[in-house]
Amino acid sequence: MKTIVKILKEHFEYRKQIVKLAKADLIKTYRGSALGWAWAIIKPAVTIFVYWFAFAIGLRASSTVNGYHFFLWLIAGVVPWFYMSDMIVMGTSCIRKYSYLVTKMKFPVSTIPTFVSMSNMFVNIILIIVVIGIFGIFGYKPDIYMLQIPFYLILSFIFFTLWSLFASFIGAISKDFINLIKSFVTALFWLSGILWDADKITIPWLRRFLNLNPVTFLVNGFRNCFINKIWFWEQPKRLMYFIIITIILLILGIWSYKKLRKEIADVL
Repeated sequence: MKTIVKILKEHFEYRKQIVKLAKADLIKTYRGSALGWAWAIIKPAVTIFVYWFAFAIGLRASSTVNGYHFFLWLIAGVVPWFYMSDMIVMGTSCIRKYSYLVTKMKFPVSTIPTFVSMSNMFVNIILIIVVIGIFGIFGYKPDIYMLQIPFYLILSFIFFTLWSLFASFIGAISKDFINLIKSFVTALFWLSGILWDADKITIPWLRRFLNLNPVTFLVNGFRNCFINKIWFWEQPKRLMYFIIITIILLILGIWSYKKLRKEIADVL
């Protein structure tokens, strides 16, 4: 509890600096390129086009999913994944990226994962707004189920900020851990039901196991807002599993912070 209080205290005392650093991180990402902020849209758009072409044209997947065009079903799940994948990788290496905050000035290291997550979440929100606009162009106006979107955005932010709190300290100590996580992201992408529907797995135990995946839960959550029209309380077991995994991640994050915080400066 003392560690949790310390982390919360650091976040409260440095709340203004966290927001400023989140803005700075966002600006730094797109600074120096001719198109600037447009890359926040262009890069995901190219990736989505490739997936759509491969599955809808190349593999001739079904043109509709639950009555929606395959393209709409695709972007409803892939767009939230961009934030998740960025945080899995960047969250692991964020302390190394901002090592000067640890070695050259007195700055609470626990806040680094938070402002990096805030920076990436801002881009994610913009992309989600674009998705809502695309659905509107296809004739699907915003409905009451989309009120859940902020709920899933908050869950995503909390989970992957905690992930960063845990992984960034280990990543600061070991580059091998960072490389391991980078290699794991591709496997996680294909196993998380982002390009296919995990609920259509016919083997019951395998379907339940896959739905324990937090990424699968969040991706399905966003698709429930746009496609399936399901409220989060209609799937209480999945929400409960997600909360349990999040609590475990919180414990691991506190352990990582408490165990490695004093060694970070020397290693970096």
